[in-house]
Amino acid sequence: MRESFFRGEDFLGLIDAQRRGETWCTIDAGLRIHGTTQRRPAQVFRAEELPTLAPPPQSAYDLPLWCEPKVHRDHHIEVARALYSVPGDLIGRHVKARADAQLVKVFYQGKVVKVHPRKEPGGRSTRVADLPAGKRAYALLPVDHVKQSATSYGANVGTYATRLLDIDLPWSRMRMVYRLLGLVRRFSAEHVDEACAKALELDVVDVNLIARMLERALESQPADSPAASVPVIPLRFARAAEDFRPGHDGNAP
Repeated sequence: MRESFFRGEDFLGLIDAQRRGETWCTIDAGLRIHGTTQRRPAQVFRAEELPTLAPPPQSAYDLPLWCEPKVHRDHHIEVARALYSVPGDLIGRHVKARADAQLVKVFYQGKVVKVHPRKEPGGRSTRVADLPAGKRAYALLPVDHVKQSATSYGANVGTYATRLLDIDLPWSRMRMVYRLLGLVRRFSAEHVDEACAKALELDVVDVNLIARMLERALESQPADSPAASVPVIPLRFARAAEDFRPGHDGNAP
């Protein structure tokens, strides 16, 4: 194809090249006498090769996705925008992941360490055995418990967390909710609740927006006013100011 047909030719475009290539294969090259076999390739294919071929596949080839994600502190990796748990002793390390239409296989040093069913973007697959015993209960907390925890910091914080988790796959938003609660510890519940109220008025549910609002509010605060003058308290053994005048005898009464 490259040497006898493609090289040196000019085409109007991809479609023209495909049409002319098919004609060359079936007529020009397919029907002329082959120099080695002295037979027509198209006739040999139909008579001897075609009957031995397997039927063509009915579905498209499942092209796998390969990546090398890092194992995060929550014992999960991200593959194609979905989360999958791995054993905790791999935290901080890079692993290899192979994702096809059905499965996600995780490899470390050439060995399979975990297999998960493939999830849609935003999905999550967590195996309890991958989590340390002390964190399993926390990681598998019911969604309602997380909502109640957010509400304890303010009604608007609770509403914001509920909006975040009000989807078919609430686990995919847990990181966002935990970050929202982290902002409470950083900026105080009162300020976060106020920022959530403003964001809800605009119908914008984005934790990054809440963080920017709080940071900008902190930057816009005026600098601390100068400290008020503190009255001077006379010291018991302090000498009078007159004692330091030139020519004054400090022993004089």
